[in-house]
Amino acid sequence: MKKYLVLIILFFAMASCAEKNKKELVSSNATQKPFVWENASIYFLLTDRFYNADTTNDVNFNRTKTTAKLRGFEGGDIKGITQKIKEGYFTDLGINAIWLTPVVEQIHGIVNEGSGPTYGFHGYWTKDWTALDPNYGTAADLKNLVEVAHKNNIRIVLDAVINHTGPVTEVDKVWPSDWVRTSPQCTYKNYASTTSCTLVKNLPDVKTESTVAVEVPKQLAEKWKAEGRYKQEMATLDAFFKRTGYPRTPRYYIIKWLTDYISEFGIDGYRADTVKHLEESVWHTFKTECNYAFAKWKKDNPHKVLDDNAFYLVGEVYNYGVWSGQDFDFGDKKVNYFNNGFNSLINFEFKWNAAQKTYEELFSRYSNILNNQLKGFGTLNYISSHDDGQPFDKTRKKPFESATKLLLSPGTSQVYYGDESARPLIVKGANGDANLRSNMNWDAIANNAKTNAILTHWQKLGRFRNNHVSVGAGVHKMISQQPYVFQRTYTKDNYTDAVVIGLDLNKGPKEIKVASVFTDGMLLTDAYSGLEATVTNGKIKLDSPFTIVLLESKK
Repeated sequence: MKKYLVLIILFFAMASCAEKNKKELVSSNATQKPFVWENASIYFLLTDRFYNADTTNDVNFNRTKTTAKLRGFEGGDIKGITQKIKEGYFTDLGINAIWLTPVVEQIHGIVNEGSGPTYGFHGYWTKDWTALDPNYGTAADLKNLVEVAHKNNIRIVLDAVINHTGPVTEVDKVWPSDWVRTSPQCTYKNYASTTSCTLVKNLPDVKTESTVAVEVPKQLAEKWKAEGRYKQEMATLDAFFKRTGYPRTPRYYIIKWLTDYISEFGIDGYRADTVKHLEESVWHTFKTECNYAFAKWKKDNPHKVLDDNAFYLVGEVYNYGVWSGQDFDFGDKKVNYFNNGFNSLINFEFKWNAAQKTYEELFSRYSNILNNQLKGFGTLNYISSHDDGQPFDKTRKKPFESATKLLLSPGTSQVYYGDESARPLIVKGANGDANLRSNMNWDAIANNAKTNAILTHWQKLGRFRNNHVSVGAGVHKMISQQPYVFQRTYTKDNYTDAVVIGLDLNKGPKEIKVASVFTDGMLLTDAYSGLEATVTNGKIKLDSPFTIVLLESKK
């Protein structure tokens, strides 16, 4: 009898412990929700194409020649981004980080490339790393953007281009030969033919591998003198090289110029352009100096510090996919960019996975990879982008599915401007990547009911994701296949978070199993419909007109 009594006591003790653990699992409101880059929703926009809040800066440097369709400056600026933050546009979308295309001064001339006459509206044709392009705005505008973003719990990620200068034009001369090479053009057959070459014709490649000290290019020095800041720029260069002990080779100049934006403005991260076209050691040094500059800014601005997160660095290693784990294979050499400073890499594989796999196949695959091969690092998923001519949904026929797959997948989400409003990716009269870079469709958002229905779906999923670290950074587990219900759980230090999500459900009354996460008697809210229900016998019942449920516990 005593034996059975002991077993009964043990059973109830274990049951009580299980219930306690489950309650602890969903006690996400007991501790302040942390910001975790692995769960971030990063809004990627072309500064020139998002919103024009200041028409006085639309024309500079006599950039008045006629361009091909969507290949000139359209007027978007930093003030426009700031205005939309203030209006709550990003907060309503659940966006907690914004990635801007480069805002440094672009070449002044026009380039007659294959798709027609083009100006450097996109930001990737640098003329001067130390100055902002007036078409985008001023240093004061950028400072204000960062401050307003931070007040709204939004991080700012700028775009770092180290690999090349802008093209050569009638008014933009080529940099000295000890700074750049103009040939050969890359063939991508191996490591050398990917790094020591020009990406395309007339895009001078910076000699980042050089060990030979160089002077500031003559045309840049003359520009600084004309602007009255030569002595100041040279003094800061002298101080940088004295502090670091680096040789005055091309890579270190550019690293210095880019990290100044961190220590001066307090940006939170960089998206690194054309990563595989530079020696990996460049990125290791770049991250070291980014960390130094970020620490300096935090020390100088203690009242503005958002959290204790380190500086964020995400890289564009073209054609990298999570299937390859941490290594990128050049054929004759494998490189681990995560070991060279990167927190995350853009995932070029996601759009294919989203098209070919079911929800469960997609979610479980990414959860397994991120919690094993890539544990401690991240991946940035996207469905469309500024230079990917084969997006997930080119004709915008699947905007709801696009949101569901992107925002509910494990990993960091990249929302490309207009994904949330089905901005057309095919524009009459445009050629090539100009189709992907049209002006933001604000008129459709203001006047089109169908566009607003799409936007509302993105907003609901985005806010739910932002409210729950477990969605992007947690562990995925299917609860039932029919109906399709799954859980996401996240635990780190003293913080825990858990949610239950159902997709492709029947409209109307539905019964959802939640016992693996929520206990009987708990009041749950469906963040999609706004309905509430109490857990009974490990289930909840909802009479929702939607086919999706986003279940969270409200303490």
